[in-house]
Order: sequence, then structure tokens, then C-alpha cells
Amino acid sequence: MEKLIRIALDGPSGSGKSTIAKALSSKLNILYLDTGAMYRATALKAIKCNVDSFDEKGVNTFINDIDLKIKYIDGTQHTFLDGEDVSSKIREPHVSMMASNISSLKAVRLKMVDMQREIAKSTSCVLDGRDIGSYVLPNADYKFYITASVEVRANRRYKELLEKGHQVDFEELKKEIEQRDYNDKHRDFAPLTQAEDAVLIDTSDMSIEEVCNTVLGYVNK
Repeated sequence: MEKLIRIALDGPSGSGKSTIAKALSSKLNILYLDTGAMYRATALKAIKCNVDSFDEKGVNTFINDIDLKIKYIDGTQHTFLDGEDVSSKIREPHVSMMASNISSLKAVRLKMVDMQREIAKSTSCVLDGRDIGSYVLPNADYKFYITASVEVRANRRYKELLEKGHQVDFEELKKEIEQRDYNDKHRDFAPLTQAEDAVLIDTSDMSIEEVCNTVLGYVNK
């Protein structure tokens, strides 16, 4: 049996970890599991159910039976909620903010982590998130903490949203990212943190290719 490889990429919002994860998936020919999409879909479910993102009791009414599926179509991950492809909807700014809130709820994280671990149990994969190396896959073969300055991260997200046709205010976006950082680092259960054995990579002044080559340098040793 071919040896399984599990790569964990953690870091704050907009650090580039998802872009790097996708590139690594392609270069290593392994599965990329976008864990953030799973939390975004859960936030969208809460919106549909008129449940506040911090209302754990309300979220508990649907989380255990949530109809959430990850499918790969033509090499691209698609997120389905209640049978609908919501891959575009979950990228809207208001869903992103709610995803940060709802991901702090223990019931949500336990459900998502169960799904993620089940996939990683039998598949070589790269996962990115806030607590992959520290909590979801503590025994991952390779762990990296991908970060960048708030200014750089806000600028990246600003350009990304403009390209997708969303009209956003840069300063407001920057404040939202700072708030997400605070929420992620201060939640009670499985907060954003750099695992002790994770390699720190600051991408502020690095290209995607440079970051990929740095990560691959460790993987290929």
C-alpha cells in the first residue's frame, strides 16, 4: 500500500494557505480538502434557518443532521448544502464573517472535525484551516503555519473580492480580518494557534511559487 501523506497548513484569514494548499495538492497529486468551505456552508445553513451564528442551542437543532457534502468535479472541490451547490454563495463576505463566529462553537467543530478525520484516515491529503496541526490532525506528517501582515492579507482579499464582482471597502475589510483573527485566537475550543512542531512561513513578501517550493523542500527531504 502506498504511504499516506497528510499535510496540515494553519494560519489566519488571507494568509494564502488555501492557495498554497491547492497548489501542493496539484504538485503532489493528493487530495485538497478545503475545511474552511465546510464552516462557511454551516454558516450559510444557520442563515437559512434564521439562527444567530453565536447561538449554540439554535445551531444544535441542525448541526448533527446537516446535509453537507464535499464533491470533486473536474478536479475542483464543490460544496453542496441540502443538495445545492453553494460553492459561490459561501464566499460572500457576510457568510465569511458568520463562518468565523460559528466555527467557535464546540458542537460545530466536533462535527466538522469528525468529517475531516474520516477523510484523512484513508486518503493522502492537504488540509488548511486554523487548528489542523494542533487539533484536527495532530499526527500529520508535515505541519506548517502560514501567515502574513494584516495589511497584506486585507489587500489580497480586497483584490480577490473585486475580481469576483463584490464591492467592498478596504478599511472595513481590514477591520473584519482583524476581528476574525481575534475571534479565531480567543475561542475557547481549538483556537487558531501554531502547533509546536509546525514550520512558520511568513508569506508577506513571497510569491505562491516561493512558498510552495519552501513547503516542498520539507516534504521531499
